[in-house]
Amino acid sequence: MKVLMFGWEFPPHISGGLGTACYGMVRGLANAGTDVMFVMPSASGDEDQSFTRIINASDVETTEETVDSVDFLRKVSFLRVGSNMVPYLSPEQFSELVQKEQKEHAEHFSTKFGKKYKFSGKYGANLMDEVVRYAAVCGTIALQHRDEFDVIHAHDWLTYLAGIAAKRLTGKPLVIHVHATEYDRTGENVNTIVYDIERSGMVNADRVITVSNLTRNIVVNKYHIDPAKVVTVHNAVDFTGRDLMTVTRGVPEKVVTFLGRITFQKGPEYFIEAAAKVLKRYRNVRFVMAGSGDLMNRSVRRAAQLGIADKFHFTGFLRGDDVRKMFAYSDVYVMPSVSEPFGISPLEAMQSGVPSIISKQSGVAEVLKYSLKVDFWDIDALADSIYGLLCYPAIAKMAAREGKEEVDSLKWDDAAKKINAVYNAALNS
Repeated sequence: MKVLMFGWEFPPHISGGLGTACYGMVRGLANAGTDVMFVMPSASGDEDQSFTRIINASDVETTEETVDSVDFLRKVSFLRVGSNMVPYLSPEQFSELVQKEQKEHAEHFSTKFGKKYKFSGKYGANLMDEVVRYAAVCGTIALQHRDEFDVIHAHDWLTYLAGIAAKRLTGKPLVIHVHATEYDRTGENVNTIVYDIERSGMVNADRVITVSNLTRNIVVNKYHIDPAKVVTVHNAVDFTGRDLMTVTRGVPEKVVTFLGRITFQKGPEYFIEAAAKVLKRYRNVRFVMAGSGDLMNRSVRRAAQLGIADKFHFTGFLRGDDVRKMFAYSDVYVMPSVSEPFGISPLEAMQSGVPSIISKQSGVAEVLKYSLKVDFWDIDALADSIYGLLCYPAIAKMAAREGKEEVDSLKWDDAAKKINAVYNAALNS
């Protein structure tokens, strides 16, 4: 089996769990005998290519033929107009505005034909433009390599347009991988542009892989996708060659850690409220929030308002060995996500021997027995669980021992076998 895979990031340069999951998945597929060409917007050159071939979209020239054939300019121009909250337009005025936007956007893109586009590969203000340009470039790549792959595999909404372009231009089957949805990121206040791209990817795909049954239910019920073509394949974690790290603590207290984006989806405010409750009963503890995000400043202010700033630390975004060090410092790990399609960080914590507490509203809760589970909104239950792991060593040791054994059994090689079965189903659909 040969696969053309589209992803937005790949280790060592990652912003979250998506890149980590892609790495483990591609390695598992390679072990199963599947060849993967992995296309990313901006490769740095230091990615591990011992088991895959990395194609840097920033090195590829696109063509007018490719862009015109995928016909995304009109759609994206329309979406831009639709997202500008312009009230009281008559149908005629709205039509004129759409035509103007389309013309300006097409003129903007026409200067890029036959030229390379330097992608940032980041999640910045120009993200939507990069998503569209990436789709055009990936269409070119698909045509250039059409005899070198059997199936197209696209990860998350950032690459769905690229997957659709590649399918339209080559006729090869498309599998999309849903690691998260707009409902996970924003609740019910969804960005309609992103929702439309997500649904378009799901509709055009021959098969849809979701990382949990929780996510599968969202795809079926919120995006109205035929359940017959939606398959759950749970994530795993690749701990090959990773030894337990030992560190010297700089503080005598125990450490409770939150590690993830400080955004609505991850539930940081519930962690802060629970920390305040624990500190009223148990003072020999420090709480750490490792990450960055749009709720960072509000979280800092709330910790100060609750009078726990002397026991609460913000590290900023961590990556690589700093993540492993943080787990090595920790006595308890907490993931209070409001909606977590899967959640790899608890697996990393448990592999490091750290007992973990996760929300019931997470996909990883479907595969873990030896983690404590609470509803994200139940601050009292979360505080009680933290207190129990801090104050009852026997419970903490059992959770750490059994949890590590459980996580070590979750192999990407097993997930790869299921993904290969999805590829075969897509080929025969």
